[in-house]
Amino acid sequence: MAITVQPITATFGAEIGDVVLGKPLAAADLADIRAAFTKYAVLVFPEQQFDDDSQLDFARNFGPLETTVFKARKEHKLRLHENMADVGNLDAENRILAADNRQRLYNLGNRLWHTDSSFKRLPAYCSMLHARSIPPLGGQTEFADMRAAYDALPEATKRRIDGLVAEHSIMHSRAKLGFGDFDENEREAFRPVPQVMVRRLQDSGRMSLYIASHIGAIRGMEDAEAKALVEELTAHATQRQFVYSHRWRANDLVIWDDRCTMHRGMEFDDQRYARDMRRATVSDVAPTCEQMGLAVAAE
Repeated sequence: MAITVQPITATFGAEIGDVVLGKPLAAADLADIRAAFTKYAVLVFPEQQFDDDSQLDFARNFGPLETTVFKARKEHKLRLHENMADVGNLDAENRILAADNRQRLYNLGNRLWHTDSSFKRLPAYCSMLHARSIPPLGGQTEFADMRAAYDALPEATKRRIDGLVAEHSIMHSRAKLGFGDFDENEREAFRPVPQVMVRRLQDSGRMSLYIASHIGAIRGMEDAEAKALVEELTAHATQRQFVYSHRWRANDLVIWDDRCTMHRGMEFDDQRYARDMRRATVSDVAPTCEQMGLAVAAE
């Protein structure tokens, strides 16, 4: 039986049924999932049962896996496998993180509009988040379609941003929340990296905005002008007509294309409710500047 694709909108977001992801997939099913992913950019798979190994095995169908950013801090005790991002609110002993816990304060940055790993020279292709346990109130994830947002830009704005290169660092997005607790290893690992602001997607051929809260500067532009431009583009891209808000259910797996979406986690009472969310992230094929044919040196 072929997979079932139920669109959420005509071109952005779809629910996928009649497939079990926790075991090896038939080639035809994987091909159908990839085709749906290219079209919709966000796929929701309800009622998927995983342990960590089977979730990582499924993710490897899409490419090489990233290592969690928490690995850069030597004294951090990982709760999960190093190829999993821990985006819940639990410590290594599965207790709710205290309000002043460093990991909790760091993860509050996920409530800003961003795309995963744009602060890495080789950014993310896609992310796969599985809900092991969820709060009864709040905690949705919102996704913005950066392809549709680009298409709706005025032509003058498209010309203005064509070829622009932004500097991304996770230290910049965390600084917006007053967080600066980075050690020497992290400051080296998270130095700003260049990323194009507009990119063409290799599979669909569509153009997409590529911006995030991680942007701290735009090359060749004064800081005030750069800040205003990023704020203008973010406000445009996150208008309601471009956004899908996902209300999580236990055992949902949601996959999104980091090349052409932004997302943010919504607030919930993280001192009262446990949230266990585990994300596998797949690396892109090359830096964005290289993909767009730009020879840009790191600074």
